[in-house]
Parts: sequence; structure tokens; C-alpha cells
Amino acid sequence: MPIYHTLGTIPAKRHTVFRKPDGKLYAEELVSTEGFSSLYSLVYHCHPPTIVKSLGEPYSVEPKIAREKHLRHTSLIGFNIKPEDDYLQSRKPVLVNSDLHISLAAPRKSMTDYFYKNSQADEVIFIHEGSGTLKTGFGKIRFEYGDYLVVPRGTIYQMEFDNEKNRLFIVESFSPIRTPKRYRNEYGQLMEHSPYCERDIKLPTDLETIDQYGDFKVLIKKQGLIYPYVYGTHPFDFVGWDGFHYPWAFSIHNFEPITGRLHQPPPVHQTFEGHNFVICSFVPRKYDYHPLSIPAPYNHSNVDSDEVLYYVDGDFMSRKSVVKGQITLHPGGIPHGPHPGTVEKSIGKESTDELAVMIDPFRPLMLTEDAVNIEDESYHKSWQENIE
Repeated sequence: MPIYHTLGTIPAKRHTVFRKPDGKLYAEELVSTEGFSSLYSLVYHCHPPTIVKSLGEPYSVEPKIAREKHLRHTSLIGFNIKPEDDYLQSRKPVLVNSDLHISLAAPRKSMTDYFYKNSQADEVIFIHEGSGTLKTGFGKIRFEYGDYLVVPRGTIYQMEFDNEKNRLFIVESFSPIRTPKRYRNEYGQLMEHSPYCERDIKLPTDLETIDQYGDFKVLIKKQGLIYPYVYGTHPFDFVGWDGFHYPWAFSIHNFEPITGRLHQPPPVHQTFEGHNFVICSFVPRKYDYHPLSIPAPYNHSNVDSDEVLYYVDGDFMSRKSVVKGQITLHPGGIPHGPHPGTVEKSIGKESTDELAVMIDPFRPLMLTEDAVNIEDESYHKSWQENIE
């Protein structure tokens, strides 16, 4: 969960008179979650955020399901998703269920002609390749390779890229994205045993108040549709805000791994949580230090969850022929484990330089048409040895 933050100018008390230099009132807006019962921020605009000039026809961006039910270990070659100029058009959902959508994207161009708001999901945008600036009314966040951008639902934003080479791994969560509960004390502070702390979190900075009239297109996603709105004032007209509901970022390179004498289970890598799923970070770390330890993971059966791994960089010791941007899906109900030869090879190793993002969802994932188009259809046979 983010910490209290404030930027710009705000009045001393909530819901009180707050005037512009010309004597007119600023427009106060409460951005709240779970009604009035959870995280919120108070925003002060130059103009009311309700000035709609026109509405366009909504259009569907619902994922097209190709494989609803399946029980096969699956691999997707993520970098086979072709780059596209437009940010939203480049986003290709590949694995989906009722709790989250996982997408890949390779946008070439910055968002300049429109703004985007996801009103149905929090977004976690992992930056695999590229750098740039996330621009919002709350301020700006510079991003680079390895950053997780956490954009809470209802946030209007633009992605400004430094160049055309960008690869993104995106999770849309239909529940709030939070830091794991076991890392926080009763006041919400990250505790000493947490693998990261508040110092590691990137907060919005450089609040720029854009006080403009005009035609500002905002594409709003809700229930699988994009609704084209045209507002009469610039969405980034915040003069100030404070609260707990705002975009923030965390770098996978700042995740401090938890290690032990024997192989540690995946929960030690947990980074975020949503309803019915977790997001974990596998980072370079020292291996187990028991004299007889086996660093490679043991075979295991996920009886009530799928397992998704997105390979970012390095040599993943339990897999053969891994490439950057590859996704593996190991569905619940059948065992999986290290590839042949990797267990013996791992014995005696002192460290690993692997970098990956893992997602464990507790409802089965479905494959989309975009997923099967980049599938390695032989992956489920990759554990075979020379068997007569």
C-alpha cells in the first residue's frame, strides 16, 4: 500500500473554501475506493472534472478466448508480439481470468493525441525494455528497465517513451494491488523483514498544473469497452492533492531476496498481491548454503493454482532454452519441475543471476487468440529424457 503523499497547494482543511488568485473557487474532487471505506485522495482542479463536450461510440477490447479449458504446460514467446505505434493497440491480452488479465505490449510511440483511464482495473506495468515518463495529474514518474508502475483504477495517464524500443508486461487487476499483508504492521508501515521498504518506492514528482480549455480526448475502459470521451479542460489541471490513492513505482532491482540454508518456496519472492493472485519477483541472489542443499526447485504439484513465469533476463537455472520475454504457464492439476539435468547441474552453485516475474492465480487462466499465435507447441514435451 502506498504511503501518505501530497504535491502542490492544498487548503488547510478538507472541504473548505479554496480560491484561485482571481477569487473563483478551485474544484475539489474526492477520488475514493470501496465507496468511502478504503484508500482515497483529495484533488483540487482548476476546473470541475465533469465538463464533457462529446461522447463517441464505445468499442470492445474484450480478449478473444481461444482455449478456455486446458491442462497442458504452455510456453509463449513474448517477443514475437509485433511492435505497434499506438500504446493501446499494442496491448495484447494473452492470459486471462475473472481476477486479472495479463497482456504483452511493444508500443513504439508516446501517447500524444489522447489520454487513457482504466476504470475497471488497477494496472501493474512492468518495464522490460525502454524508459520514459508516466504523466498524470498527480505528477510524473520516470521509469526504466525493471520498474513496476502501479496505476490505480480511475487514474488518467499518458505514457511518454524515450525511444521506439519498448517491451511491457502488463497485469490488469480487478481488485486493488497492495503490498503483501504479512510485510506490513497494523499501521500499514512495511516491517523490518519485508524485502523492500518505503525508501524504495518511487512517488510522483514535478506536479505541472495545465490550465487549458480545448478538446481533450480521454479513452476510458470499463467492462471490456473503450468509451471515447472529449473533455473541455485538460485532465492534468491539478493544483494540489493529498492522500493514499495515486500512481507509484517500484524497481525489481530494489527487491532484496530472502535466502536460507535450504531451498526457499516461492512466497519469499512475493512483491504484490491482489484478490486471488500474487505477483512475485525472482532476482539475483545467493543460493542455499546447507552443505547438501539442492538449489534447483523440487518438482511440485499446484493443486489449486496456476503458475505463470515471465522471463526477464539472466540464466534461469531450472529451465533449458529460456529466452527473454518468454512466458510459461503451468496449470494447476499436474506437476511440473526442473528440466532434465538442471538439478544435478545446480548442486554446488553459489548464486544465480536470474530475473523473472511470477504470477500465481487461484482461478484457472484462459489463453487468448493472441496467446496461441505465439505459442511454442512442443513445450509440454520439454521434460522428456532418452526413454525407451
